[in-house]
Amino acid sequence: MCEQQQKRLRLHVDAAVRAIAHPLRREILKWLKAPQLYFPLQEWDVERGISVGQITQRCGLSQSTVSQHLSVLKQAGLVDACRTGPFHFYRRNEAAIEALAKSLQDQLQNQPGRPR
Repeated sequence: MCEQQQKRLRLHVDAAVRAIAHPLRREILKWLKAPQLYFPLQEWDVERGISVGQITQRCGLSQSTVSQHLSVLKQAGLVDACRTGPFHFYRRNEAAIEALAKSLQDQLQNQPGRPR
């Protein structure tokens, strides 16, 4: 991997780590992992994702606050969003989450004295 690619990967990892630094965002990612468990009354097909309204109800926070948290997760690439009519649906980006976990594991298990 060239130096520029490594820098881009580090920036992506840093953004994702900042995104999951907030406990509510980690909780949202957990909820989206098992939507049938946490959102049993979802009116739409859960494959589409979970609506902002459903997430807002579960959090007990304002929709603008929840939307802000979802925006941070989306910008970090950890969730995908789609719009159907007036509704926004969110679901986990499993590939990005797996890549983040692998990258963190690689970085944290890097042996001292070994080049990065």
